[in-house]
Amino acid sequence: MPASKPLQVSLTLLLTASIGCTSSGVALRPDGTPGPQDCPDEAKRVMEALKLHVGDAALVELDANQLRSKRITLYDGPIESVLKDDFGTLEPTTRLYGHVWTGGPQVVIRYYEAHRPDSAKLPICAVARLSYDQMKKRPESKPGTAMLDGSVAAAYIVDAFR
Repeated sequence: MPASKPLQVSLTLLLTASIGCTSSGVALRPDGTPGPQDCPDEAKRVMEALKLHVGDAALVELDANQLRSKRITLYDGPIESVLKDDFGTLEPTTRLYGHVWTGGPQVVIRYYEAHRPDSAKLPICAVARLSYDQMKKRPESKPGTAMLDGSVAAAYIVDAFR
């Protein structure tokens, strides 16, 4: 569903006023998982314009290069995920860009940008979550990697990373 002209103009103005969020400067906990991180005000304004609220969720394919796989391997560093459902005004096939940490017992994924097919990247704050320990790394995961049983999780909007 294409965005309305006023929404596109609002998002363009917000985007030009911001540089966006990045994963740089995140302090790591002793187990290698990322520590708390604020969600920038620019991202909060963009999420409001996109009609994304804290707790909203949508299914994502975790890795755009491993779609519909029964088992995937994620690596520390950048990640590109793909929305499977509508998410606020973001339509399926929108890309979510973020960062993966594999240091703890479960993989941690934080999303910092959304890139809909018809516009520029927009700053957001979201995390990948899945119940029943399904984000838990398989025991054979090597350092710097996380093997997971499945390629789908939910992306949840947050107002801060904890």
